[in-house]
Amino acid sequence: MRQIFLGLLLPFWLTSTPSNTLSREYHSPSNLSQSFSSESVGDSFNTTARRLVQQQMYLIARIEQALKDPDPNRMRSVRGQLTVQTKSVEGFLQRQYSDPKTLCIPRTDSSVTLSAKFTISQAQIYCSLYASSQELLKLAPVLDRLLSRRGELALVRQLPLVTGERQSDPVLSLAPVQVPNLGKPATPFATREPNLTTPPLPVIGRAAKTAIANYVPPMQPAIAPLEEAIATLNAANKFLKAAQVAFSGETKFIDPQEDAAILDRFGYDIDPQETQTYAKFLELPNTGIFRVLPDSAYRRQLNTLQNRLQASVSDRYPFPSLGEAKGEFTPSLALQTVGDNFQLVHRGVDYSFMVDVGDIPLEKLDGRLQAVSSPTREFFFNYQPPKQLEALQVDRRRFLTGKHQNWNQSQVILAGAKAELNHTYVVRSLQFQLPEIILRRQQIFQENSRSRQELGQIPSSDMILAFRPVRRRPDGSYTVLWRVLNQLPAPSIEDLENYVPY
Repeated sequence: MRQIFLGLLLPFWLTSTPSNTLSREYHSPSNLSQSFSSESVGDSFNTTARRLVQQQMYLIARIEQALKDPDPNRMRSVRGQLTVQTKSVEGFLQRQYSDPKTLCIPRTDSSVTLSAKFTISQAQIYCSLYASSQELLKLAPVLDRLLSRRGELALVRQLPLVTGERQSDPVLSLAPVQVPNLGKPATPFATREPNLTTPPLPVIGRAAKTAIANYVPPMQPAIAPLEEAIATLNAANKFLKAAQVAFSGETKFIDPQEDAAILDRFGYDIDPQETQTYAKFLELPNTGIFRVLPDSAYRRQLNTLQNRLQASVSDRYPFPSLGEAKGEFTPSLALQTVGDNFQLVHRGVDYSFMVDVGDIPLEKLDGRLQAVSSPTREFFFNYQPPKQLEALQVDRRRFLTGKHQNWNQSQVILAGAKAELNHTYVVRSLQFQLPEIILRRQQIFQENSRSRQELGQIPSSDMILAFRPVRRRPDGSYTVLWRVLNQLPAPSIEDLENYVPY
């Protein structure tokens, strides 16, 4: 089992970068009469070189992550680690041969011979490690420049002094120096975000009160990695690949980017064997399997920085689509857990309701819900969504809150239900794609008559589906099987023109 040290673990959203092996061989000059350290003999050389190559692989992955992360502590950490690593590599190379630049000049003269203490494979490892380290050195001024820019986003605390030095403050001589922990994110300058655990349901078509008057959430930074820095990292990684090839077949290296991708899938995706376990069910039409995550997985932690250009969890692991796309509109099963309940994510004027029908296998459910009790079945088919925008949103609030329901139903029908393993939940989901002119209350002019036409051609869907949780993980996520049971006529909204200023 491969070991992953805690100090080297990478976040889940780290992506891998392709790199090619170096095909060029390095040949030593003919005057290799200089003495080599005893460390270069046999296993001692390979052991130290392998450790340095592995450390350099970790460093490249951490630098690549820091280039995309707005946290200055992460950038300052890799800047210091770059200095330590390059000095370690330089010391090792100097102990083997005093002039690596001369040794690693590419040569085509096949008559050149190597010292008996320095084999061809060791020469390739030596020169590849040297070339990789020289590439990384180019990043030192780049990281310094980027660190100053990161300091505009969060507080960069003063590092502790070396042993034997003392620091005095000209104003507050007794004030303690707060030592930063570079393993933790720095404190952003834009803090004091309110903890709105239940954000208010948006109201389309009219002004609505907000939880905090005139509050505007802070804009998260957009950071695109420098192309020159990425090119340098790729070149350094390319040389490391050449060094890895020169080791014996028994020597194994840990790819931190590959491990990060595995950890990311482990944290948010289903296990590969689960697809095999339920392969027979997945052969049925309109079925699928996915992992339902807690709602906290989609939220940014308060008072922290996040690069808004990086792919979010919902981008990397999108909700499953439930039908064919109609232009940019694709109905989806946007299911998550909120506390102990299953809850669908409602965007715009989307809404749904669900009922726990107990331990009924999905295979026994059909398009008419014959296996479901009669009152529940009748409600699912008899409910008619309103055709007016205001009435539609009133019904949505009734399902979300359970208040003012006049369905002539013995039980309250809600948009969520308590999560129970091996129970089946029947859902009726209504989804709409409102045009931007409605969502942003834009004005229609004579020249944008195309927007006027869009008001009467809103893509929508109305379907009955069922899902069944078959596994619960300690983090509160569930593996669920789902199946679309019935596709009802697409609903429409007939009074959208009333909500557009002319």
